[in-house]
Amino acid sequence: MVNPYETAKNQLADAAKELKIAEHLLSELSNPTVHQRDLVIDLDDGRKEKFVAYRSQHNNARGPFKGGVRFHPGVSEDEVRALSMWMTWKSAIVNIPFGGGKGGVVVDPKKLSKDELQRLAKAYGSAFVDVLGPRTDIPAPDVYTNSQTMAWMLDGYERAAGHQAPGAFTGKPIALGGSEGRDTATGLGGFFITEEIAKANNMKPSETTVAVQGMGNVGYTIADYLFKAGYKVVALSDSKGGIYNDGGINPELSRMCKIEKGMISDCYHIGSVQDDKESTQISNEDLLKLDVDILIPAALESVLSKKNADNIKAKVVVEMANGPTTPNADDILHERGIQVVPDVLANAGGVAVSYFEWVQNSYGYYWTRDLVNQRLEELMRNSFKKVYAVCIGQECSMRRSAYLYALKKVADAIELRGKEK
Repeated sequence: MVNPYETAKNQLADAAKELKIAEHLLSELSNPTVHQRDLVIDLDDGRKEKFVAYRSQHNNARGPFKGGVRFHPGVSEDEVRALSMWMTWKSAIVNIPFGGGKGGVVVDPKKLSKDELQRLAKAYGSAFVDVLGPRTDIPAPDVYTNSQTMAWMLDGYERAAGHQAPGAFTGKPIALGGSEGRDTATGLGGFFITEEIAKANNMKPSETTVAVQGMGNVGYTIADYLFKAGYKVVALSDSKGGIYNDGGINPELSRMCKIEKGMISDCYHIGSVQDDKESTQISNEDLLKLDVDILIPAALESVLSKKNADNIKAKVVVEMANGPTTPNADDILHERGIQVVPDVLANAGGVAVSYFEWVQNSYGYYWTRDLVNQRLEELMRNSFKKVYAVCIGQECSMRRSAYLYALKKVADAIELRGKEK
């Protein structure tokens, strides 16, 4: 199994070598600080249970640490280290004044009641009160956490801190200072990036086929925006399988069917753009190998690997999941001329609107959804153009160009601060 932290360090070392980054800077940027706490909560049956929790802080030369908190049984110290590093690059790529952070709790949230999840979330906010804060480190939702989780964490944090601090967490409900547009930010940001890479490849929407793996919030949102913009969405999937229809699929109708039936693979009768063309059931692995113009992995890590990279037929891959392409697969796809838009650019819409939320909390002045989306579009399209320009100039992959662009910004910020006494 690929260790994400080793992958993150190797990516950094590769970019640092090309930019001739000083050894002391490389060492600093290779070693995030990880805070660990034991969260002890009361279960509904009266027993107490302990959960291991982490908060990794990578670099704050450009601003406070920023990154999500996930509730998942697979959370590990190395995972949060890697994710916090990637958050640093993501923030730099879209030019927002944050560094990288990431947190997690080793827990299967499906085994806890709503009340138990509330106690766990509040315990997290309270336990890390000394290292979190609106000017220090700002968590957000991630895997199996959402706006309600952030509301609970905020309450736990504020009670421990003894004062209100709405900017200490983002991705909150609107009623507690959340931002309009945060719910669709990652998918919408990815849509803007997909439009830009399509333009760069002279793809016309009506002639461009798209397959999306993952029908969670991000996968559905980007699929729906692409469909409404005239792109031909031909395949969709969830964790249990998918559907394919070369005549096109309506994501909104398919999502409604999935909610009703429980899985999208049962929706081959519904959502077809052409009434005379019934969809066929396909596996997630088969979806990845479809002969489409744009493939969008929006679900799991490492789905594009050395095992299947030679069989990928898409012209462009837009990474909406975190780390869907292993380093070996990345090399193979690049050698085969398949463009990969890396996750640190493609799915940065979420952290961008988290930044907007933090700004609104800081000023106590809130924006409309239209204004949020307008500013998100400007930020994402400009970020793409800057990364793509490096890609063309350096004649390298977009992942490499993104890392070169981000690392230079972070290294410059560190150097400008000067040496510690």
